[in-house]
Amino acid sequence: MSLIEKAAEKMKKTESLVEKAARKAAETAAKAKASVEPSASPADAEQPKVSEQTSPTAPVETPAKPVSRSYGRTSRYVEINFDELKAQNIPVMETDNSVISEEFRIVKRSLLLNAFAKGDSAIKNGNLIMVTSTQPDEGKTFCAISLAMSMAMERDLTVLLIDADVEKPDVMKRLGVKADLGLIDVIENKSLDLSDCLLKTNIPNLTLLPAGKKHRLTTELLASERMGDIVNEVAKRYPDRVIIIDSPPVLASSSASVLALSVGQVLYVVEADKTREIDLKEALSMIGSSEHINLLLNKSRFSGGKKKFGSYYGYGHQ
Repeated sequence: MSLIEKAAEKMKKTESLVEKAARKAAETAAKAKASVEPSASPADAEQPKVSEQTSPTAPVETPAKPVSRSYGRTSRYVEINFDELKAQNIPVMETDNSVISEEFRIVKRSLLLNAFAKGDSAIKNGNLIMVTSTQPDEGKTFCAISLAMSMAMERDLTVLLIDADVEKPDVMKRLGVKADLGLIDVIENKSLDLSDCLLKTNIPNLTLLPAGKKHRLTTELLASERMGDIVNEVAKRYPDRVIIIDSPPVLASSSASVLALSVGQVLYVVEADKTREIDLKEALSMIGSSEHINLLLNKSRFSGGKKKFGSYYGYGHQ
């Protein structure tokens, strides 16, 4: 073979520069593809893709579905007129050292001890206190508000004051507060949430529940299962809460006897020199279902003398 023929044969066996460059480019592309899309093993194929939000190292809590409960919504805020309360001799400040304030400090203490008693001394629904009287105008609303104000001064206590005297609601008027919806409305309308009727006040520990609209079946509504559910809710939802119910007078409305079935304690207001003994006995027999009835003498007259607080169980004039 001539030298020319040997050179030609050698050139056939040797890659040209163009061919070599093309081969290297193909190899590089293949390696890059393999690093981006590795072959998945059968085990890997069964694993679901995990997004960054649901990664085990960064869990995201799923918000719980809202539950329809009383107090689940924001209650309306109102301002109580302190000047009006002072004009009625109702205690409004924890620094108030008037005779009435001191008297109610004594009265509330025994009620609170019963409300949160434990063991054998525990009272069912002891934190539900109904304030009532024999007849109208004996001072029960004055005493209910004064008791609520005094209890709201406690550091570790919250108070719910309910106006349940639907025929003659007077609590909101005395407090200088206006309201439309109330207790009767939430009992009658099951779609209405209790929080829609509650009123937060400028006294941090005090919430109000107005009476609501007048209804011809008030007693039946107060005796309904719905009312029982509401009572259980407000009584048990907050362990530090006291519920004070301003009830109608016993001899003026059958609603008082119905309410007495749900409460643990009764504060019974007796007007000095007015409430007749025969009427008192009749009224007490009508709420005899309550085992814990406390008598409170209102509007008693006394001479100051050397007594520390004033008359014994005398709460002044309203």
